[in-house]
Amino acid sequence: MASLHEKRVLVVGGSSGIGLAVAGQAAALGAKVTIASRSAEKLAAAAQSIGGVDTAVLDSTDAEAVEAFFADHAAFDHIVVSAAVTPIASVRDLSLADARGAMESKFWGAYHVARAAKLTERGSLTLVSGFLADRPAAGAALQGAINAGLDSLARGLALELSPVRVNSVSPGMIDTPLWAGMDEAAREAMYAGVAASVPAKVMGQAGDVANA
Repeated sequence: MASLHEKRVLVVGGSSGIGLAVAGQAAALGAKVTIASRSAEKLAAAAQSIGGVDTAVLDSTDAEAVEAFFADHAAFDHIVVSAAVTPIASVRDLSLADARGAMESKFWGAYHVARAAKLTERGSLTLVSGFLADRPAAGAALQGAINAGLDSLARGLALELSPVRVNSVSPGMIDTPLWAGMDEAAREAMYAGVAASVPAKVMGQAGDVANA
């Protein structure tokens, strides 16, 4: 595996969940890590938990803010985009405003970063999509469509941005703060059901995705 020592790594959505795990592992491997998200409070807590990382308050849905951020920074060796706010509900139950907001957050946010990103010649861009792109579920049609769009975007960007490497990582259901709003008993029952249904027989953790 290529060394991350002294490499400049940006994690958009690095203040929680999968992004936080990616940032933590990259920092542990000696990378110079910057974590970005919309919440200064979450960024401060994340930076304290990892130690030795830079922070940037950045809303990836704001194209002008994303462009300004990259204009003010040197090229990164690796960029990971895991920022997303995507409420889960059936197409008929989810308001159009929330549906469009989900697309803005996960798809257009990644698009804005990819469009403005400054990367070294042999750098990499990684987008986090999700298993619903390939295994749709009732009540999560929009999430599946967004993830499929990200996977397709990554394939096209790999051609456009070459020799920069572009990939998407498509996790299954992962234990992250996304599920924190659920009743604890219901959440644990869901986790147990997921673990029983997959070959590994365990619920996925954010660190598992960071490894990828």
